[in-house]
Amino acid sequence: MVGVGLRRSTAPAEVLGLIRRTLAEAGLPRTSVVRLATLAGKAAHPAVRRAAARLGADVDEHPAEVLAGIAVPTPSAAVAEAVGSVSVAEAAALASAPGGELVVPKRKSGAATVAVVRVPGGPADAPTSGPARPRPLPADPEPDPAHPRRRPPVTPASPTEPDLRHHGDAEVRADGSNLVDLAVNVRTGTPPQWLRDRLAATLGDLAAYPDGTVARAAVAARHGRPATEVLLTAGAAEAFVLLARVVAARRVAVVHPQFTEPEAALRDAGREVHRVLLSPSDGFRLGAVPDEADLVVLGNPTNPTSVLHPAAAVAALARPGRTLVVDEAFMDTVPGETESLAAVRGLPGQVVVLRSLTKTWGLAGLRIGYALGPAPLIAALGAAQPLWPVSTPALAAAEACSTPAALAEAEAAARLLAEHRDHLLKGLAAFPSVRVHGEPAASFVLIELPDAAAVRTRLREHGFAVRRGDTFPGLGGDWLRIAVRDEATTDRFLTALDTVLGGAPGTPAS
Repeated sequence: MVGVGLRRSTAPAEVLGLIRRTLAEAGLPRTSVVRLATLAGKAAHPAVRRAAARLGADVDEHPAEVLAGIAVPTPSAAVAEAVGSVSVAEAAALASAPGGELVVPKRKSGAATVAVVRVPGGPADAPTSGPARPRPLPADPEPDPAHPRRRPPVTPASPTEPDLRHHGDAEVRADGSNLVDLAVNVRTGTPPQWLRDRLAATLGDLAAYPDGTVARAAVAARHGRPATEVLLTAGAAEAFVLLARVVAARRVAVVHPQFTEPEAALRDAGREVHRVLLSPSDGFRLGAVPDEADLVVLGNPTNPTSVLHPAAAVAALARPGRTLVVDEAFMDTVPGETESLAAVRGLPGQVVVLRSLTKTWGLAGLRIGYALGPAPLIAALGAAQPLWPVSTPALAAAEACSTPAALAEAEAAARLLAEHRDHLLKGLAAFPSVRVHGEPAASFVLIELPDAAAVRTRLREHGFAVRRGDTFPGLGGDWLRIAVRDEATTDRFLTALDTVLGGAPGTPAS
């Protein structure tokens, strides 16, 4: 077991060279390395990942509070002040191999430290689980100059792999046309004026560095959690990137159809992704997830299906040794947030709930969201963030949108949205060629109809932008997503759809 300590600026060659010299000092071959061990949040460091790839080893991470409780032969007060442990390299190696023998104490080279611990009984006795110890992170493949962001193969959902980077805003901006936006799921008429005023009031504070203490406490109070279980992020999308880089997992499962950024982030991090495809035939009901999956990602309510899964069914996916990530970006569009796990603690394994302020409050351009989860994992995710990741105006938004008055406004908006969605669904029901699967519960509706791509193009000619469905794994060319709008806008859309489908509900266009 090789423990590694390093700084953000540490070069990959420095760590790998120090490991090799330290192993040689102990008379150990490179093939004897079982794992690398380091401080939580450091497994994603390029130097650690490069060393792991070269040595064919996995990586363990340990929270600073765990390392602080381990006695080491060469403590450092400076290291303790910086990270909370008197020796990361020694303590991390010993934490990964309880009862192991420290055969090479801390060795230092520039901005890196290394220590070697002999695992009791050899690799077979290396620990594989424990509440304070995440599982190993798969090593990245060697860099390929021709393909610097090389991704592993994934199970294709169709003969043509979906474009995971396509989003609804592309439908609106595609040709500069002045279209009615039914492609993006942000509530119209937002941000409200009181929130605009609150954001504008922060402009005088922009000379100071952001301090998220108050905003973090406000979000924590809103969900009944301690502040240590809250991480503020530059939109929920940043959280997907952090999770992909930090969470140690061997088998990754993403439940589709759903928002594509989680899978894109995982693939960018070099992870192989298994797709769990839900079926429209049973209303996209949540089904079985492979038992061996130790990182599972799903949305609730799910984009683009708009299906709201029961909280009990989602919670049943939590288990020891698994990180369950639940994207609740649209949960505040559901009256009462009835199936949310945001305030639920104590489930087995690690359960992370992601939230966004984008949809209800119209803050897509501000980039503010947050993650809720176990404190050690939240700390590790935070350690992987750049400095000051959330701006002062975004922090003000997080605080303001967590107040009782804001929550009451969001609840009223969700109830009005439900009425508008019912109006849209009744209108769509008049078209026999249009099918809605499941029971939509969010701010959009997914429909299936023949030749949807041609319908989408003709709707643009009539002034409406809708979201194509073929970029979502598990769907294809016969799907469109439609944002819920006020009844007058919906009626104009239904009239356009009637025209596009040939002048009579259910009649294909010629």
